[in-house]
Amino acid sequence: MEIDILKLTVAKAHEDMKAGLYTPKDLFFACKKNIDERNDSINAFLEVFDDAEEMAIRAGEMFQNGTATLMTGIPVSLKDNILYKGHRVSESSKILEGYKAPYDSKAVEELKKVGAVIIGRTNMDEFAMGSSTESSAYGITKNPLDETRVPGGSSGGAAASVAMGGCLVALGSDTAGSVRQPAGFCGVVGLKPSYGTVSRSGLMSMGSSLDVIGLLGKTVECARAAYDVIAVADSLDGTSVSDEMRKAVVSKPVTKIGIPRAFVQMEGVTEEVKQRFFETLEKLKQNGYEIIDIELPHIHYSLPTYYIVMPAEVSTNLARYDGVRFGLSVPGKNPDESYMKTRETGFGREVKRRILLGTYVLSHGYADAYYNKAIKVRHKITKEIEEVLKTVDVIVTPTSPAPAFQFGEKQDPLQLYAADIFTVPANIADIPAISIPNGMNKQNLPLDIQVMGSYLHDQDMLSFAQKLEQIISQ
Repeated sequence: MEIDILKLTVAKAHEDMKAGLYTPKDLFFACKKNIDERNDSINAFLEVFDDAEEMAIRAGEMFQNGTATLMTGIPVSLKDNILYKGHRVSESSKILEGYKAPYDSKAVEELKKVGAVIIGRTNMDEFAMGSSTESSAYGITKNPLDETRVPGGSSGGAAASVAMGGCLVALGSDTAGSVRQPAGFCGVVGLKPSYGTVSRSGLMSMGSSLDVIGLLGKTVECARAAYDVIAVADSLDGTSVSDEMRKAVVSKPVTKIGIPRAFVQMEGVTEEVKQRFFETLEKLKQNGYEIIDIELPHIHYSLPTYYIVMPAEVSTNLARYDGVRFGLSVPGKNPDESYMKTRETGFGREVKRRILLGTYVLSHGYADAYYNKAIKVRHKITKEIEEVLKTVDVIVTPTSPAPAFQFGEKQDPLQLYAADIFTVPANIADIPAISIPNGMNKQNLPLDIQVMGSYLHDQDMLSFAQKLEQIISQ
């Protein structure tokens, strides 16, 4: 039978394969067909892995012997900063061209256990620095819904890989909205888990206190299926949440929805985004949810706080790319010259910009004025959000202030940074958040809505998000 990947969900694929309507190998080739037909134009995939077909065959054996689970045989793409042993991983940067992962990330390890099919690696903004996937060393990725527009970033390739039918689930990384914003632009679901619930082992670091592996899928159910597999404690990650902490979480139903109205209505948010957002709130009210206006007076400082903390961590994390230990090495007259030439040649403009900024805010005489102050503001914002989430069950905002923009439309880096205004607070406060499609505008571009939950209450947030998904479609 012909498999329509664009309409297929994880649950439906599992049912079909269990019933013998098609095999994981058939599903793999259906995805590969879409990649072969569209990827030359979209450039979502940097490569399809040579051993993906073998994985699909092994997944078929699991269905035959009765050991298959929900994610068995499901094609999953990996953002180009998640390690998969023996396979290339480059952070979409020339400085790591040809580098192969020496071990599996914990997320990949767990997916392999259940027989998921790791289909290929996807394009991204270089070192996850960007909001449009225009800074990749391997070319731009286009939005499958409108190829004149960006897919968002930095996980633009991951979002596009789902939207174009190249896979059913994608793994990305989210440091300030890098899963949720491209999900919104491409009309798919993007999940950012609570910090520490998914191991960062094998995720190449950008901002270590902010980075989270996130999931993208067509529906909340698709993202949740993959999350349930990879959200496990990991002794190799010092920031991983222990099993004891996970079990201690007391589930609670979502009935009260907090709306930071002043934040949503600020300048820069388009009228169509606001209108659709408040229409959805009205639907929620009609379905019995209590809508409560909340005050988050310091949330406006999330973005400037992020753009001090993140470059500081970037400056530290990227110091390891020195032309000696791995990756690109450009010869020089001495080690200092080789170091400078390697980084000058290997890093792109945006990466250099953030390294310079991070080095500056950490330098002698400026650390107190910038970095230490930003850390204090981060704690203030986190505390503020925690207090509000004691009075409401979730916080709801748009995901992005505007729909997907056209290539070259935002030349000023500050304009690109502003695309993260609604998504960055969740990373600042370590809480879970999810972006869900919220209809289309008059230009037939996807609009979006974001739900943020209490720390470690990922499952409560996901259950509500599934209900919200149904309400939006009514």
